[in-house]
Amino acid sequence: MKMLINSPETVVADALWGMAAAHPELDVDVERRVVVRRDAREGGRVGLVSGGGSGHEPLHAGFVGYGMLSAACPGEVFTSPVPEQMLRAASAVEAGQGVLFVVKNYTGDVLNFQLAAELAEEDGVRVERVLVNDDVAVTDSLYTAGRRGTGATLFVEKIAGAAAEEGAPLEQVAAIARRVNEFSRSFGVALSACSTPAKGGPTFDLPDGEMELGVGIHGEPGRERRAMMPAREIAEVAVGAVLEELGDVPPADGPVLALVNGMGATPLLELYGFHAEVARLLEARGVPVARALVGNYVTSLDMAGCSVTLCRADEEMLRLWDAPVQTAALRWGR
Repeated sequence: MKMLINSPETVVADALWGMAAAHPELDVDVERRVVVRRDAREGGRVGLVSGGGSGHEPLHAGFVGYGMLSAACPGEVFTSPVPEQMLRAASAVEAGQGVLFVVKNYTGDVLNFQLAAELAEEDGVRVERVLVNDDVAVTDSLYTAGRRGTGATLFVEKIAGAAAEEGAPLEQVAAIARRVNEFSRSFGVALSACSTPAKGGPTFDLPDGEMELGVGIHGEPGRERRAMMPAREIAEVAVGAVLEELGDVPPADGPVLALVNGMGATPLLELYGFHAEVARLLEARGVPVARALVGNYVTSLDMAGCSVTLCRADEEMLRLWDAPVQTAALRWGR
């Protein structure tokens, strides 16, 4: 397959060099694989650190900046970063108020962030960890025990980041991050397989005319395969699965944050059309949409498809969602 790279071995480093050149407001350590906002220690804020395998851009490094993450640790493609990266990031952003680790529920991420937290605490840094596990498609998969962490990561990082920017203490920032995750559910759909640079071709077989319902962001199997359907029918499956799991989350009649997220190869023309179907279904079911976001935010390399994430949002969440943010991939209000 054709890829715009020099070599599979240098693809992550090359991307980080490019990020450094494009965003001088970030301190990008290419060799040690840590991206930090240059003013991370100013103002005595709680530090927010996240990370994961590369290939999901703009997650996570694209969300480092004002009102969101203080630092991110990119691993190799679809491979968890190592504890040394996380410890280095925590040290770089610690400003006396502690550090919050935002961790997607993938086994490597969970284990490495736990070890990094223990090492940081030995160095005198207070650390809280928040696990994101919003995917309703499957309970266990190739990479996880329990639900996978997917689109809700964006909601957690934005809302918790706004709370930290306001000067909230570590315990409060962690509490609202956990609440956002608890109130969020996601479901993904793949129309094509993703291709890693190392493999140079599709990572799984998805025949022409078929789709994977409930796919993970590494191409993990979902609930089932079906023949390709129109967008309105795909939306009915995704929204139905999310609302079924969201039904017990109070308030049942409250508004939601809605994310229609592209997997990397789906154009906005299709994503906005898909969002129209999602909005129609939510209106028909009496679910008010307080805010909506459409685009490629939590991707899977060149996979075609999308995911739907809904979060029951209270007034505090909406206020923090609307708060100013300025990162490489998400910005408003400044």
